[in-house]
Amino acid sequence: MSAEAIDRQLEREWLVTNGLGGYAAGTIAGVCTRRFHGHLVASLPAPLGRVMMLNHVAEELRLADGRVVRLGGGDEIEAGRVEAGGAAHLAGFRLDGGLPVWRWELEGIVLEKSLVLPHLQNTVFMRYRLLAAPAPARLHIRPSVHFREHEGRVASPLVDVYSIRSVGPRHEIRGRPDAPPLKLLAFGRAAAFLLDGGSRREIFYRVEHDRGYDAAGALWSPGYLRADLVPGEEAGLGASTEPWETFAAMGPGDAFAVEEARRASLLRAAPASLREGRAAALVHAADQFVMTPNTRVLDAARARAAGDDIRSVIAGYHWFTDWGRDTMISLEGLLLHTGRHAEAACILRMFARHMKDGLIPNLFPEGHQEGLYHAADATLWLFHALGRYADATGDWATVAELVPGLEDSVARQLAGTRFGIRVDPADGLLAQGEDGYQLTWMDAKVAGWVVTPRRGKTVEINALWHNALRLLEGWVSRLRGPAAALRYGELAAATHASFNARFWNESAGCLFDLVDGDPAEASLVRPNQLLAISLTHPVLDPARWPRVLETVERDLLTPVGLRSLAPGSPNYRARYDGDLRSRDAAYHQGTVWGWLIGPYVDARLKVRPGDRAGARACLDGLLDHLDDACVGSISEIFDAEAPYRPRGCVAQAWSVAEVLRAWRLTEPDGNS
Repeated sequence: MSAEAIDRQLEREWLVTNGLGGYAAGTIAGVCTRRFHGHLVASLPAPLGRVMMLNHVAEELRLADGRVVRLGGGDEIEAGRVEAGGAAHLAGFRLDGGLPVWRWELEGIVLEKSLVLPHLQNTVFMRYRLLAAPAPARLHIRPSVHFREHEGRVASPLVDVYSIRSVGPRHEIRGRPDAPPLKLLAFGRAAAFLLDGGSRREIFYRVEHDRGYDAAGALWSPGYLRADLVPGEEAGLGASTEPWETFAAMGPGDAFAVEEARRASLLRAAPASLREGRAAALVHAADQFVMTPNTRVLDAARARAAGDDIRSVIAGYHWFTDWGRDTMISLEGLLLHTGRHAEAACILRMFARHMKDGLIPNLFPEGHQEGLYHAADATLWLFHALGRYADATGDWATVAELVPGLEDSVARQLAGTRFGIRVDPADGLLAQGEDGYQLTWMDAKVAGWVVTPRRGKTVEINALWHNALRLLEGWVSRLRGPAAALRYGELAAATHASFNARFWNESAGCLFDLVDGDPAEASLVRPNQLLAISLTHPVLDPARWPRVLETVERDLLTPVGLRSLAPGSPNYRARYDGDLRSRDAAYHQGTVWGWLIGPYVDARLKVRPGDRAGARACLDGLLDHLDDACVGSISEIFDAEAPYRPRGCVAQAWSVAEVLRAWRLTEPDGNS
C-alpha cells in the first residue's frame, strides 16, 4: 500500500455515540492518533464526566497455515504509523446506517468488523464476521487500557495497580477507585479470554504532537480474546461500565439489531427528502449530538420530578460538552427538521430552568453540575430557537411556559446584568464586555489573552436583540393581548432605528462589526453582519441587503463555509495549526466556519429568492466533506485558503445542523 493511501487511512476517522455524551472513535487504520481515540469513552456521573475506559484493541487473524495477519492497530501504533499488515489488506470502510464497517481481504479470506454502542448505555460491542475463507481461522483481540479523563494527559502515569477478576466468561478490569470497573465479555465459537500476566506498551499520538500536547503514553493489557472463526459465523468482544445485568441483557446480535432499528426509525421520523443518500447521512450525523446528560444527576432528577425529561446537545466531538449558544443555533437543524420535536422542547425547558440573571449557561463544564454564564448571545439564541420551535410545532403551551422567564431576561438586560451586558438607554443598542472575558461566539481565549474581545455593541448581538424583542412582542400579544406587548415593539423599533443609523459603513458597502468599541476592530469585514439579514426579524433595512451579501461573497465565502475575517485584514491567518496559542490566534481571524453557511443561505435566499439551485450548490463542498475527516459528519472549522484543510473538532453540531437546515431550505419545492 502506498504512503499516500496509508496517510488517508490515518486522516479519516470514525465516530459512534451512545446518547449520553459517551462515544467510541478512532482512525480507519485502527491507530490511535488522538488522546480521544478509544473504543469506549464512558459518560459517568459528576464529578467524573467522560472517562476513557477502553483505549485500544489490537486485532490479528491466525490462519490455518500458521501465519499471523495483523488487522487494525497492531504494534505499529507504537511508532505512530501504519506498516505492512492489516493496512495492506484493508479493502474498504463504509457506514451502514451511520455505523462503521471495516472489510479486509487477502488470499480468498473476507473478514468484516462492525461496532455498536447501545443507545443510553456505556457499552460497546465489536463484531467480526468471516464472510469467506478457504479454511477456518482464529481471531485474537488484545484490549489495552489507561483509565483517565477523556481529555486527560496521555503521559499521566498508569494507576499503580490494574487488576482483572474473572468468573467464567465475565471479566472485570479494575484500576480507579472512583470509577466503575471495565467489564469484558467474549463471544463466538470456542471464545475465551486468556490472561497472560499483563503487558505494557508505549503509544505515540501524532495528532496530539502536532497540536502541542503530550504525545506519548502507556497502556496496559491483561490478555487477549481468542475465538475460532468459520465462514458465515461471527465472534467478538463487548466492554461496558454498566452493571452486569444491564450489560448482559442483550447479546451482541440483539444490540446491533436494536440499534439498527432505532437508526431506521430516525429516518422514518424525518421528512421524505432526508431519507436517502447524503441527506440521510446528515440525519444520522445529527443524532450523534443529541444526548441525555446523565453526568448531571441533580439536573436529571429535577426535570423528572417535574414530569419532564432532559436532553441537551454536545457541541462537538471530541472535547466539547453542551454549550448554550451551540445548542440553540443547532436545535432547528438537528431536531426540528428531523421530526424530533419533543426532544427539542425538553432542551428548551432544560436551558430555561438554568437561567440566572437573565442569562442561560454558555456551557456546562465536564464533570460539573452547574453551568458557566459568560456569553452575551446564548440567551438571545434561545429566543430564536423557541421561535423556530413554535413555527414548526404550534406548541403554544411550551411558549407560554417560557415567556415569563424571557420577559425577565429582557428586563435584566435593560437594567444591566453580568459581564457588562446592558442596553444603552441613549440608543437602545445592547452592549457587552468585561476585561478577561470573551462573550460573543468569537470566543477564543488562551492564557488570559482574549483574542477577539469585541467589547462594545457588536453587530450580531444587536441583530439577535432586535429579533428577540420582535419575537417576544408577538408571543406576548398572542398570550396577553397587544397592549401588553406594546413595550417590546417600541424597544425593537428604537433598536432598528439606531442600528441602521450607526452600523452602516457606506464606504465599505457593509456593516461595521461593532460600534462604541475598539476602532481597529470596528471596520473589519466579518461574517457576523449576515445575522442582520438572516434572522426571522431582520434588523437591517432591505435596501442594503444586496451590498452586504456582495461583500460577504467577495471576501468571505469559500466552498466549505465562511471565513471569519477577510483576507488582507490585520491579524488575518490563512492556516489554523501549531500549538494552542497559535491555533487560538487563528480561530476567528480568517479560519472558515462550516455553520456560517446557514446564515449565508438564509441571506442569499432573501436577496435572490428565485435561485434555490444556486444556493444549494453552495453546500456541495460541505456535502463532499462527509467522506473526509470524520466520515459521515462535518468538521468544526477549515483553513481559510485552499485546500481548506479540516481542523478543530472532527464532528461539530452546528456544522451538521446548519447544512441540514440549508438543505431543506434549498429544496426545489421550497420546503422549510
